[in-house]
Amino acid sequence: MIKKIVHFILKQRYYINSEKYISFLKSKGIKIGSDCVFREPRTAHIDLTRPWLISIGNRVDMNVNFHIYTHDWGGHVFIGKYNQMLNSSGAVTIGSNIYFGANVTVLKGVNIGDNCIIGAGSTVTHDIPSGSVAAGNPCKVICSLDDYFAKRLKVAPLEAKDNVRSFYQRYGRYPYENELSEESIYYDGQPNLLPPPYKFTSYESFLDWCKESISE
Repeated sequence: MIKKIVHFILKQRYYINSEKYISFLKSKGIKIGSDCVFREPRTAHIDLTRPWLISIGNRVDMNVNFHIYTHDWGGHVFIGKYNQMLNSSGAVTIGSNIYFGANVTVLKGVNIGDNCIIGAGSTVTHDIPSGSVAAGNPCKVICSLDDYFAKRLKVAPLEAKDNVRSFYQRYGRYPYENELSEESIYYDGQPNLLPPPYKFTSYESFLDWCKESISE
């Protein structure tokens, strides 16, 4: 009993942060590329029964409660019904530049291509082609990444303005620059694909644009 407790305590050191967890998974034989991150390693479950069946590419972002399974345990039921055990396993291959929302499960035999977004709560039971936005249980392709990006280019600036308006309505003042994060893309002067009306020379000019929709 004491050995089990000690083993459990020692194992927790691998879940302290994403870097340590990825090193732990690699030590078990799982292939993981560069610039990957587990947002909350303590909630992740990566099937270690067959680590040679799991490959994860570069720049993969895995949110809370991310699970991968390379097998199922249907054989348990077969034994009870037919007195016959049957094996069940399949490789999981995840490409590069992928974002997984919260509470995603990837099941055996699945291949997810590059440049994909997998929505929160999805159970991935079949292959997802490269350049897809997919979600659901079972997970299905909703649109292409190109179409989604084009839509976001139009909607994102309006969401930024609404975010500032909501801040003002909640606190009775406008946010300081350091209280915003992603909105810096509109005024940091870095090259981007945003339409010209949404490229501002400073935080102050961005804030002035946001104020246009706020009633004093």
